[in-house]
Amino acid sequence: MNIGKQFKEGLLTKNPVFVQLLGMCSSLAITTSMFNGLGMGISVTLILICSNVFISALRKVIPSNIRIAAYIVIIAGFVTMVDLLLQAFLPALSENLGVFIPLIVVNCIILGRAEAFASKNGVLASAFDGLFQGIGYTMAITIMSIIREFLGAGTFGGGVLNGGEGIRILPEGYPALQMVMPVGGFLALGFLIAGFQWLMKKMEEKQKEGVK
Repeated sequence: MNIGKQFKEGLLTKNPVFVQLLGMCSSLAITTSMFNGLGMGISVTLILICSNVFISALRKVIPSNIRIAAYIVIIAGFVTMVDLLLQAFLPALSENLGVFIPLIVVNCIILGRAEAFASKNGVLASAFDGLFQGIGYTMAITIMSIIREFLGAGTFGGGVLNGGEGIRILPEGYPALQMVMPVGGFLALGFLIAGFQWLMKKMEEKQKEGVK
């Protein structure tokens, strides 16, 4: 188990959104405010950790020919728990995220980590994998949420700061409302992926120069 490598993969080299391009539905649909981005990110992280641990613990018991079905049942159980907790303690967030919380059951990030990592590694390593992949996902959609909220609504911290209204940065009438619409999601995601890939390339070049 290499925690440093797992951390780097989750945030950078195998970032679920910017590198693996997984979880695109939620990344495009709910990233209209920081509140939504953080809420979805934390929810996915909790489900990733719990499902990874459970699947890893049962990896030698689950028959290989029904493993995907078993993974979905396990993930669905944790998704239901998170969904009910949100409805009970954060009803505003639950309403904002809507159907995208139940859809975590078939989120490619959760199923992908279950198949690629948890089913082949120990419980502790799988827990760290879920944590770091979740942090990478949360980081990505939170950055996207902040950008879309700022450009589309002119505020920062909507749903969290200033009584939920967010801190107004741009005067009303100046923001580009298209950024909180579907087209804004595609534009923001495209520019962020391009910027992230450019940054990764620069880091690789510096690393090669350091080796020389």
